[in-house]
Amino acid sequence: RRVARITVCGKTALAKEVFGETLNESRDPDRPPERYTARYYLKFNFLEQAFDRLSEAGFRMAACSSTGTCAFAPEQGGPADDKIWTSYTEYVFCRD
Repeated sequence: RRVARITVCGKTALAKEVFGETLNESRDPDRPPERYTARYYLKFNFLEQAFDRLSEAGFRMAACSSTGTCAFAPEQGGPADDKIWTSYTEYVFCRD
């Protein structure tokens, strides 16, 4: 499934270990390796690629949460269209 942007949260060194050159650090470029960040995102837009990288690095999915909100008020009389919905899905991975 193609998504607009895949963000990465975690320790900088671990994110670099797992995602390598596909990690876009432009929003937090000077973060020390031992520090946590939630500002990185991936250069590709397919979840399967991210999941494959995590699996190859020994991670497993521990939890998943999803939300969907409507940005359009029904009383405005417009059609029900996918463009009026915004969604956010969070996947949590851990490594034993």
